[in-house]
Amino acid sequence: MKTTRAKVRFASVAGVAVIGLVLTGCSSGSSASNDAQNGQDSRGPITYVQGKDNSNVVRPLIAKWNAAHKDEKVTFKEQSDQADQQHDDLVQHFQAKDANYDVVDVDVVWTAEFAAKGWLTPLTGKMKIDTSKLLPATVKTATYNNTLYAAPQTSDGALLYYRKDLVKTPPTTWSEMMADCKIAKDNGIGCYAGQFAKYEGLTVNASEAINGSGGSVLNKGGSPDVDTSDAKAGLQNLVDAFKDGNIPAEAITYQEEQGRTAFEAGKLLFLRNWPYVYSLAKTDGSSTVKDTFGIAPIPGKDGTGASTLGGHNAAISVYSKHKATAHDFLEYLESNETQKFFATQGSLAPVVGDLYTDSELTSKLPYLPTLLKSIESAEPRPVTPFYPAVTKAVQDNTYAALKGSKSVDEALKDMQAALKTATSSGN
Repeated sequence: MKTTRAKVRFASVAGVAVIGLVLTGCSSGSSASNDAQNGQDSRGPITYVQGKDNSNVVRPLIAKWNAAHKDEKVTFKEQSDQADQQHDDLVQHFQAKDANYDVVDVDVVWTAEFAAKGWLTPLTGKMKIDTSKLLPATVKTATYNNTLYAAPQTSDGALLYYRKDLVKTPPTTWSEMMADCKIAKDNGIGCYAGQFAKYEGLTVNASEAINGSGGSVLNKGGSPDVDTSDAKAGLQNLVDAFKDGNIPAEAITYQEEQGRTAFEAGKLLFLRNWPYVYSLAKTDGSSTVKDTFGIAPIPGKDGTGASTLGGHNAAISVYSKHKATAHDFLEYLESNETQKFFATQGSLAPVVGDLYTDSELTSKLPYLPTLLKSIESAEPRPVTPFYPAVTKAVQDNTYAALKGSKSVDEALKDMQAALKTATSSGN
């Protein structure tokens, strides 16, 4: 998902990690092919559509572009900060063949869905972009049926934010973190929170818990495989932490922003969230932890956990009338200068590999090596046009287990059945 970045990236996105699933998508037909070809030589004003720009990243970039492109200005259409609402807004405008949604920001899990429906312009021929400098994992998130449909714009990996004034050494395993919860109780604060409201972020957190315990939601062959002892151990960790108070009861309502504000207010010892939090926690006037928080990889069963591979891609709508300008805007978003600005202004993870060892950046953002480790150990999300049904299966049953309306065994059995239905819905 926020999921969430400064948009927010959920989930970001976000943001919702399950081991890769590749399914054959729907045929887009000749009409979509014709739409994709139209306007490839045309230049003029375009609109860029993205979720809420919480860290003021987009507006300065567009202002800079517009100053240099008087006849090809970009207008920013800002969506809400809710990933589900962003998705539905894009679907509505695609279905209406809206030519005013030229370049759209898509969570990595939406790329295949939108490409399969014929809504995204393939980045081939005149629309081709150079991906040689990009992290390979980010290029995969923008690829469907061996064709690039979007430009990787930012990546994402989970980080563990912790109070370094209270915890000298960050935990490397889940059991170590739970043991440290005594420190939280002694200081009258909550111990750990992630994203546990019933939305895309819950799929992220559930998948990380399952993968981090050695389980998987889908096996390597792409079949549902969640009804296992390892998967049970992962989900049980979350359920037990809610039961014993190590995860505060109010965290059942948390999305990215609620967890961030709680951590900045000094109410949490540990927080699982995305890199965008770093910049805000350091600069927000209301942050009480500016100089007292540290960062570490998320913990797993025996060491570093398996983060969700998050991030967002920028794609050109097949209905855009000025695709030549849209193409150049994609390249602008991927330039080293823009990627550095994403990182320094919004704590967004670059898609350009060399920037993780750039001395200028690492001096300002010391978490970059930790973030790269998170991205490199991350599990990809499913590349499937049926993703909405997949994530619903995970969300519904995880939430029921956390609320206590289903046992962990019942939740995983029902999740397995729902995943089978979801992943066979197009066959």
